[in-house]
Amino acid sequence: MRELTTEEDFQSAFPLIRQLRNDLSREKYAELLHAMRKEGYRLFGLERDGEWMALAGAGIRHNFYNGRHLFVYDLVTDSHQRSKGYGAMLLTHLEAWARANGCEKVELTSGVQRKDAHRFYERKMGYNRTGWVFRKEL
Repeated sequence: MRELTTEEDFQSAFPLIRQLRNDLSREKYAELLHAMRKEGYRLFGLERDGEWMALAGAGIRHNFYNGRHLFVYDLVTDSHQRSKGYGAMLLTHLEAWARANGCEKVELTSGVQRKDAHRFYERKMGYNRTGWVFRKEL
């Protein structure tokens, strides 16, 4: 398990990120990643034999309702590697990293269609569903 820090790391992570964000082109990925990293986005991964098993993108944020917290933007396990504990290992690592960096909570959002992910977060990882996310295209 490690934080991705080099351009080579970020490029090698694209195929797995694309499993989660399937409408993302390599060009848009590079553009958004650059902007996100300036805002504190960090990418962590679990690697085995040179291949990414799972990735998580997160950043420390502050707001009135969560205080200092870690927001998990992306969490994906390779489709051929699911149900092997990689996602749980990575999320547990992020929780420990958040604690070590003074965070009070971890928060994430998940698409309404991702019922398997919701079961994982709630039953396996102990997360509580606390609200709804509303979005409007501009």
